[in-house]
Amino acid sequence: MTNFDIFTATPQFESFASVAISAERILHIDPSACVLNCRRAMEFAVKWMYSVDKALVMPYQDTLVSLMNAEDFRDIVGTDIWRRMDFIRRMGNNAAHSGKKVTEEQAGLCLENLYIFLDFVAYCYGENYTAGHFDRALLEQPAEAPAAQPDEEKDIDLAALMAENAALKEELTARRAEQQQTYVPKPLDLSEYKTRKLYIDTMLTDAGWTEGKDWQNEVELPGMPNKSEVGYADYVLYGDDGRPLAVVEAKRTCVDVAKGRQQAKLYADLLEKKYHRRPVIFLTNGFETRITDTIYPERRCAAIYSKRDLEKLFNLQSMRTSLRNVMVDRSIAGRYYQEGAIKATCDAFTRNRRKALLVMATGSGKTRTVIALCDVLLQHGWVKNILFLADRNSLVTQAKRSFVNLLPDLSVTNLCEEKDNYTAHCVFSTYQTMYNVIDSVQDENGKLFTCGHFDLVICDEAHRSVYNKYKDIFNYFDAPLVGLTATPKDEIDKNTYEIFELENGVPTYGYELAQAVKDGYLVDFLSVETKLKFIEQGIVYDDLSDEDKQIYEDTFEDENGDLPERIASSAMNEWVFNEDTIRKVLDTLMTKGIKIDYGNKLGKTIIFAKSHTHAEKILEVFHKEYPHLPGYAKVIDNYMTYAQSAIDEFSDPKKLPQIAISVDMLDTGIDVPEVLNLVFFKKVMSKAKFWQMIGRGTRLCPALLDGRDKDKFYIFDFCGNFEFFRMSKGKPTANMIALQGAIFHLKAQIAFKLQDLAYQTTDLIAFRKTLVDDMVRKVQELNKDNFAVRQHLKYVELYANADNYAALTYEDTLLMGQELAPLITPEEDDPKALRFDALMYGIELAYLAGKKYGKARSDLMKKVAAVASVANIPEIMAQSDLLNKILHTDYLETAGINEFEHIRENLRDLIKYIPVVQIHYDTILDDEILSEDWNESELENDDLKNYKAKAEFYVRQHTDNVVIAKLKGNIPLNSEDVKALEEILWNEIGTKQDYEAEYGQKPLGEFVREIVGLDMNAAKEAFAQYLNDASLDSRQIYFVNQIVEYIVHNGMMKDLSVLQEAPFTDRGSIVEVFTDLSVWAGIRKAIERVNANAVAA
Repeated sequence: MTNFDIFTATPQFESFASVAISAERILHIDPSACVLNCRRAMEFAVKWMYSVDKALVMPYQDTLVSLMNAEDFRDIVGTDIWRRMDFIRRMGNNAAHSGKKVTEEQAGLCLENLYIFLDFVAYCYGENYTAGHFDRALLEQPAEAPAAQPDEEKDIDLAALMAENAALKEELTARRAEQQQTYVPKPLDLSEYKTRKLYIDTMLTDAGWTEGKDWQNEVELPGMPNKSEVGYADYVLYGDDGRPLAVVEAKRTCVDVAKGRQQAKLYADLLEKKYHRRPVIFLTNGFETRITDTIYPERRCAAIYSKRDLEKLFNLQSMRTSLRNVMVDRSIAGRYYQEGAIKATCDAFTRNRRKALLVMATGSGKTRTVIALCDVLLQHGWVKNILFLADRNSLVTQAKRSFVNLLPDLSVTNLCEEKDNYTAHCVFSTYQTMYNVIDSVQDENGKLFTCGHFDLVICDEAHRSVYNKYKDIFNYFDAPLVGLTATPKDEIDKNTYEIFELENGVPTYGYELAQAVKDGYLVDFLSVETKLKFIEQGIVYDDLSDEDKQIYEDTFEDENGDLPERIASSAMNEWVFNEDTIRKVLDTLMTKGIKIDYGNKLGKTIIFAKSHTHAEKILEVFHKEYPHLPGYAKVIDNYMTYAQSAIDEFSDPKKLPQIAISVDMLDTGIDVPEVLNLVFFKKVMSKAKFWQMIGRGTRLCPALLDGRDKDKFYIFDFCGNFEFFRMSKGKPTANMIALQGAIFHLKAQIAFKLQDLAYQTTDLIAFRKTLVDDMVRKVQELNKDNFAVRQHLKYVELYANADNYAALTYEDTLLMGQELAPLITPEEDDPKALRFDALMYGIELAYLAGKKYGKARSDLMKKVAAVASVANIPEIMAQSDLLNKILHTDYLETAGINEFEHIRENLRDLIKYIPVVQIHYDTILDDEILSEDWNESELENDDLKNYKAKAEFYVRQHTDNVVIAKLKGNIPLNSEDVKALEEILWNEIGTKQDYEAEYGQKPLGEFVREIVGLDMNAAKEAFAQYLNDASLDSRQIYFVNQIVEYIVHNGMMKDLSVLQEAPFTDRGSIVEVFTDLSVWAGIRKAIERVNANAVAA
């Protein structure tokens, strides 16, 4: 007897039931054949469904993968069953094509999944369904060869099957539509140890390991400190040379992985002793995985590394050299602060930090800095594969172009454009593209983008990208992370610093606009703050002239003859567009903006508009006022096709337009040095975004102003932005969670609150159960094969079980919000209804928490009033009693959870009927300029924090100073020279306290020498005795030349331990190169003389 005998009672199921029976009977004889038959039975059943169900339309080909992936099919079977089917399909493919051994446990899971799929088919399409369950005990029966093995080559002709079953379509489709409503999905039971182990085995298989070949189970290791003196490592992973790459200690899912830490360490000790290389340690319970390598402390990682990841890791470890005294290629990053950022990052990495955040003003060369950083890390053997992420295609393209130009030998690819060059060493991508390809890209060794594939991840605009759904990319790739941002360091969200493991307000390196302007690398601005009456005060009827009052009446009087006393300022440029307001803005710009071509042409200008409608209205007024300037102004926003070509035209100084009217598109990420004027014709609530927008004008542009260099730009602010940010910080940029995730989290919090004794009524107990059932369903729908979901698998499994909601804690609600809410998939529901759900659940939670909900209540009243305004619609008329109660009684004042839920359930589907007011008014009222103030930029500059930058910059800029020239030329200093340095560094640039806060007791001469380096001729002169000595062999001369190169770049050699690293050791160690140690002693004295010349005698 088998589990599948039950299906033979229905003759129509015979074709696939018989193959399923054969699969189960052959389980113990040949697990691979069992899996192949499971896949075959499933394929027959899928094709049968297509032949009898009208809702299933034949896709472009009838392969199993095409039939299963059709949207209609996935909708019918549901996510849970589809995932089970996909497991069977993938296991079948592995058994058929990869030659990998299939275990009985894996085959048993395929049988169980097949049973649940066929049970669903029987439930939905069978006439007399009999409930049953999968009985694992039946699998333990003695092996029994099937009576008649199905013909392996035989396939079902889908076209013939469809013709055969055409008469059944109407009946079976109707039956399925009815029966499907009451089908209850069956979750997998994960309490079994063997089932749990499958998680770890699947993790290894996904990473490309082959059991019995490069992956061994239960490896015996003699020498353990126990009675038997023998231990058994759960898994050992081997390289192609037969040496262990990693040891994996597996713990049950209910056990903290940390419990296996000491055990795994002892295994690694024994393997290291035997094979003379310490393996990497992985600790896992199937959900959570930790890694310990020989460099970093133990840390979490998303999965176990692939073989090539581990081999790369060992190769890099063998090649890695110190980052303590790096040489930056100044042809790539030649500015002092760029080198400072690179050295600060290298210093952080040297101290085993794996994250760095660089805050660098727009236009200061973030990309060049990071290219030079990559160059240093590549040369020192720290990285091989690099990932560069940005949030827009244009930024990705721009960055890739720069890398190609400056590091031509580095192989690169842009995933947004190239789909066949995944193996390049430097990969560029948007977050969205990378999120979508992590699971899908394969090569001959399997999955390519495994968690250890990249050795460095660079994320542009880090202050906004490390949040939301894309944060899982950073958690997935186990690589050092470098974040770049132009947002001023004090405006970056505190959580960003926490993510980068930094003190709040203290990035790894900061170089901001104020310092860049002071140094002459960026351009300062003047702000022209203009107040227009209508934008400031709105349109007040009583303040208008008689003529304008008539226009106002004609425009705003409603059908009842009512006239508003005023139009609020918030309506301006939202739904009221006043021509004269726009005219005055354009006139201010055209008469007072910076011009080129000897005053004949306005310099390149960006106008930041509020909306597309606003932008088009500005363009319309411009054409009216300046008909002699065709093509001079252009709207560039997301409404237009070929927006990039329009941006390119604006970026070309020889082409029109001169004025780009932008809605969001030009706020960030475009580089047009010729911009001389910015016009803020909208309010910007985020200070971070405001400074990003200002960054559009800060770039240098030589000879722009009739032969003169660009030395300033103007910002015309008509909406009080500067004033707003002087008075307050502004709002931090919101890191919004998707609506479905927000609702899920609200439900979790409500379910937690409803556990209180006060709410144990029949209605509320039922309501809580509904909430829990819905949350469980949403969690069960998550695709566990998705890389992002796998990182939260522990919590997915925990909260996919309704039993775990019986006694929720506050910690549970936090975990559900952090771990699960961002993963929740969208409902196929009206977005307006979902927003109403979120509003009502928010009100319910506030009620339960005893908080006021005035704003939410006000929003509810507005929505109810809007629904009541179209009460002629039958569905709304049916709820008239409820609407009247809310609007005209104290119903809301006395409402509790039951009443709020009653409102939500009855009104959510009516919200879609609220009329959307698309109307806008164009007016021609006379506006008035109230004031116009011209202000300096008032850039904040923290002198103490910038002492280091200023001191180093001064030294670089004054290499012709007598004392600095002496130091560069290796001429000894005297006491007068030291006094001259004290005057500069302790009086002119800052104080002695400032210097000592940054550099401690370092002698001033050493400080200067380390910045300017040593002149090459002076260095060669210092070592001439050895460079010109004919008795030295080629290895010794090479060694001396390397010392000269080092001292030229670094100024001195204080730490002689660098001589034990490459490139000094490329031709042997000191002892091997200098067999006569007296020669080495002389060279050492020459080094000490060079060092001593930087300090006064």
